[in-house]
Amino acid sequence: MKAFRYRLRPTRAQEAALLEQLRLCRNLYNAALQERRDAYRKAGKKITAYDQMKYLSEIKEALPEYKSVYSQVLQDVLKRLEKAFKAFFRRVKAGQTPGYPRFKGAGWYDSICYPQSGFSVSGNVAYFSKIGNIRLRLSRPLEGKIKTATITRDCGEWYVSYVCEVEAQPLPATSSQVGVDVGITYFCITSDGEFVENPKHFQAAMKKLRVKQRSLSRKQRGSTRRKKAKAAVAKLHRKVARQRLDFHHKTATKLIRENDLVAHEDLNVSGMGRGNLARSIHDVGWGQFFSLLAIKAVSAGRQVIRVDPKYTSQRCNQCGHTCRENRVSQSRFVCQSCGHTANADLNAALNILGRACPSVVNVVHSASVH
Repeated sequence: MKAFRYRLRPTRAQEAALLEQLRLCRNLYNAALQERRDAYRKAGKKITAYDQMKYLSEIKEALPEYKSVYSQVLQDVLKRLEKAFKAFFRRVKAGQTPGYPRFKGAGWYDSICYPQSGFSVSGNVAYFSKIGNIRLRLSRPLEGKIKTATITRDCGEWYVSYVCEVEAQPLPATSSQVGVDVGITYFCITSDGEFVENPKHFQAAMKKLRVKQRSLSRKQRGSTRRKKAKAAVAKLHRKVARQRLDFHHKTATKLIRENDLVAHEDLNVSGMGRGNLARSIHDVGWGQFFSLLAIKAVSAGRQVIRVDPKYTSQRCNQCGHTCRENRVSQSRFVCQSCGHTANADLNAALNILGRACPSVVNVVHSASVH
């Protein structure tokens, strides 16, 4: 399954229709959530999405405005609530913080989904049932068979995401394997000796962001000027997110094209994002990069391996000796046993590759942990 996202150019009338559909879907979501809560609290009864779908025809008779929303879109709203409850119970069983499904306020319900039918694409025009034909910026051709279409509002702009079923396109073998060590000074360092600079998109935008956030803080709540200032802040955050995503795509694509196997550390990114370096870690976006790497590998017939990150920066890739003193500084590695000297990140990348594919890296002695 592969997603294709395009910019929509609705007219004012079409935008008004889209906003009205978002409002109706949000109200249905909240009403369905309220019904589930009341049924369980008052009678101990559990209601499923399919139980609630039976009454959609009655809802349309009682509230005629819901006839302007495609039937499968309404069904998907109830299925979305069902997924939220399943995720809640899954977290409860796992002993995690549950997070009970919440009511959606105005501006917090930004997408509608056509799960099976009611949509089509012809050239630069996208058709949606109950809405009509909307101009589409077809930035790249669609591939495969379209399965679903999701319309999303993003900071005042409209997009459609088509999920398509496509055939895998394996790349020719390269007989090359690489270990990747990620960091903050450099975005990543490969076992081949390549150092990829960290662009630090958020840090570069911080000056402009501070100015816009100060302007937002001075505006009166509920005013038109505050809405405009809020949109300006959101637009800047969106630009940073897009820059980061584009960089991750390009870096992951290069690694997948040039190597049959890519190994990286299995890092707890969310946990690391709560420490002293939280801002820098969120800015570099390792989690998103690892996800893209895995997705691209499946499509290209490549292999991505996550390895245990313990002691990769303290272990000598030549003799296997492991101790904290080996890491002399942030960038310098000197083995206290054999005297091997190397860049610390490059040494870690070689250790990562060695753990994923031991035959690639020749380890003379077994590791000793101090």
